[in-house]
Amino acid sequence: MTKIKICGLTRPEDIEAVNEYLPDYIGFIFAESKRQVDDSKARELKLKLDPKISAVGVFVNEDISRIIKLCRLGIIDLVQLHGDEDDGYIRELKQKIPNPVIKAIRIKNRESFRTNSCGNSDFLLFDTYHEELYGGSGETFDWSAVGRTKKPYFLAGGIHNDNVRQAIAQLHPYAVDISSGVEKNGYKDSEMIREIITNIREYENGRK
Repeated sequence: MTKIKICGLTRPEDIEAVNEYLPDYIGFIFAESKRQVDDSKARELKLKLDPKISAVGVFVNEDISRIIKLCRLGIIDLVQLHGDEDDGYIRELKQKIPNPVIKAIRIKNRESFRTNSCGNSDFLLFDTYHEELYGGSGETFDWSAVGRTKKPYFLAGGIHNDNVRQAIAQLHPYAVDISSGVEKNGYKDSEMIREIITNIREYENGRK
């Protein structure tokens, strides 16, 4: 069953929506972004989050000490590294926390896929390459650029209700990562969250 992550939650209303429809993961973005939250806001939201849902903290070239603090306080359950972090950075981080680590790879072409192994991470995440952004572009990339990988991976980049079934059928990712695809006027929309989660689960149940 393909896992579901709804990323970029910023408001109590967002938490209410995911608590009702229960994706597997949600994401708090600590990096610079229009969806950015600070530590105190993330803590406030995590306290309201259904414990069946795991919270992922999204970082870009962050000081390791901040990530460790957020993990130890229980504000995040997984760490997503979306910047230029290398295997050495990931190794140092994993020596200090037990939390799983997701390393994002921005896919431009097959070459960019092949040259990024990130062996020390627990998961990979494939997102769209953009010259000025580390993520959150809301644009898809050429899925044919994704080659074989032994690591389970999250598929991000412009996933929405109209293409999510195709994404699952073509790539069989461990999880799909959705952000702008469930937003209206720049904010998470409860009905769009319901629609895409229902769509994914109906499709998966039909494949059994």
